[in-house]
Amino acid sequence: MDLFLSPGELAFRDDVAMFIADNLPPDIRQRMEQAAHLEAEDVTIWHKILHAKGWAVTNWPLEWGGTDWSPVQRYIFKERLQAAPAPEPLSYNVNMIGPVLIAFGTPAQKQKFLPAIAALDHWWCQGFSEPNAGSDLASLKTIARRDGDDYVVNGQKIWTSQAQFADWMFCLVRTDTQARKQRGISFLLIDMKTPGVTVRRIKSLDNSFYLTEVFLDDVRVPAAQLVGNENEGWSIAKFLLGNERSGIARIGLTRGRLARARRVATSMQEAGFPLINNQKFRERLLAAEVELRALELTQLRAVTGPKDSADMVAISSILKLKGTELQQLAAELLQEAAGPWSQSFEVCGNGDLDDRDWLPGVEATYFFARAASIYGGSNEIQRNIISKSILGL
Repeated sequence: MDLFLSPGELAFRDDVAMFIADNLPPDIRQRMEQAAHLEAEDVTIWHKILHAKGWAVTNWPLEWGGTDWSPVQRYIFKERLQAAPAPEPLSYNVNMIGPVLIAFGTPAQKQKFLPAIAALDHWWCQGFSEPNAGSDLASLKTIARRDGDDYVVNGQKIWTSQAQFADWMFCLVRTDTQARKQRGISFLLIDMKTPGVTVRRIKSLDNSFYLTEVFLDDVRVPAAQLVGNENEGWSIAKFLLGNERSGIARIGLTRGRLARARRVATSMQEAGFPLINNQKFRERLLAAEVELRALELTQLRAVTGPKDSADMVAISSILKLKGTELQQLAAELLQEAAGPWSQSFEVCGNGDLDDRDWLPGVEATYFFARAASIYGGSNEIQRNIISKSILGL
């Protein structure tokens, strides 16, 4: 990437890397390196460090605590966090509900929520997917019925990441059962402490409880917590998902995984020689590194291009599609390099593992990466979006 950055941007990158190195708590860095799912306290501690620096909501307008950074600087910041590795500011807050409220919220909603969102005084989760409405999100069946000054909400959400930590949920609900499915949806803000909200954790393949299902039984939500107009929530959801997908490429994350796979392959022996000497493995690793560089150029096109361009819809889908495929490939190469040593979910090394500090999290990383091509809109859906936007099919 260095060839495409100005001297000022390179200096900015060094400043960001130095700040992370000096301020990221060592125990959080270790858990990040070992692919452990962080506790809410870990995320909050680091988010508040960034907030104190003025770096928690870099993509927001200055009036709400953002920076005047260029799009390239914001990209560099995120890439350096991923490469460190350090936790990124909570995406549900910073990249999803924050921009939605800035674009569509009432003045009262902005005043009430945005400062707490920026400081992570409120933790948010995303209530979109349902048991029979995942990729076909517009088929959701959670109903919100108007009753005086409230909506009464009934339904179920699933695959709701980190809802066990959340104070609030931004939620898609159906407010008109007779309209065409995209036209009868509204966007509500739900306090997770409201009576009738039940959260149940789901155990994942990587042995974590990152995901949950949320049950909504006669949950009363003040009408003042409707974002935008009733039955126009689908447009807001598309706006939010565009922000989510463009950030899912996670170039720095994949770069770190590939570098880790290279280090492991250099130390692991196969038939008396380092695995990195195996031609087929080396070719796959090099091909992944080349594809990642190409994707990075696409990411830079996205962050520097006009936001209202018709191509941006397709580019965000391309970034999501290829970015998640490369995340999975990097996890596969890392697991292959570790060989039988990867068959462990342990979170920290010990003497029995010959002090292989790269070992913990290899298997968990592989399994969690399986979900990357599903969340944020499955890759099959992204292919449909690309074919319509670019090819007109």
